[in-house]
Amino acid sequence: MAGKIQTGYLVSYDYELLKTSLPTVYIESDQIFIAIDKNRNTWNGGTFSIDDSFFEWIKAFDVDNKVVIYEDDFYVPELTTMQCEIRERKMLAEKMGIGNWIIQVDCDEYFVDFKKFVADLRRYDSFLIHPEKNPIQVCAFWVMLYKYTANGILYVDKPMNAIFATNFPNYKGGRRIKGRKIYTDSIVLHESLARTEEELRFKLDNWGHNQEIDKGFLSKWLAVDENNYNDFKDFYYLNPKKSKKLNFFPNKSIPQIKEIIEKEKRLSVSKWYINYENFLQWLKYLLKKTIK
Repeated sequence: MAGKIQTGYLVSYDYELLKTSLPTVYIESDQIFIAIDKNRNTWNGGTFSIDDSFFEWIKAFDVDNKVVIYEDDFYVPELTTMQCEIRERKMLAEKMGIGNWIIQVDCDEYFVDFKKFVADLRRYDSFLIHPEKNPIQVCAFWVMLYKYTANGILYVDKPMNAIFATNFPNYKGGRRIKGRKIYTDSIVLHESLARTEEELRFKLDNWGHNQEIDKGFLSKWLAVDENNYNDFKDFYYLNPKKSKKLNFFPNKSIPQIKEIIEKEKRLSVSKWYINYENFLQWLKYLLKKTIK
């Protein structure tokens, strides 16, 4: 019997975004786990609150009784924010169950076609048998939403690969494990940076990357808008050169932007690229086994 599709969320200060993300994965998931710090602490020791209406929304939305709320103490003062993140992801994965596909999605990530991503995962179900012997991590591609403007959303015009699923969640950094990467061409809208200034400042102080932020990132984010974005370059929050250029959606509706991406294919990732990267990964790990 094939393992389950187990989808997990780490829910914190941006919990309202789950109302956009959860519907994109709900139908194809067997179970959905929502991890929340029971003391409402961030990984940096900050505090947040969650309105009771949020849990009422989940109860009303969860018509198939798939959602499991998992509350625990995820903040450890002696650990860095990234260490706290890795610890929480591992604790959540244990609840989700080894032997299944462990998919972790953040509240600000919206799959364009989760059904296709799951179908791609199912091609590798054999890796669910003795996963510790053959750990793999499965990638989709972010379209990074950078900033809301008066008339739309600025976004990074080149998709960036990101890990979403694994058969063996021995996380080393965020959702990354030490194991072979498998690339899919699934697209995920990532609203990571498209916040109000207040929300963004809070996130930069409290997320797992708070010690890694490029010093010039915030000043550039504040300066750029829909009229001048072509005058700037290098936008990524860690290594700026990873996001060289921005483009503009003249629309603020996430569902409508998803439709644009599906219909126009302007942000699709080529099959040639996917096959090439997967061949390199297969060869790399084949040589490692041969050398051993």
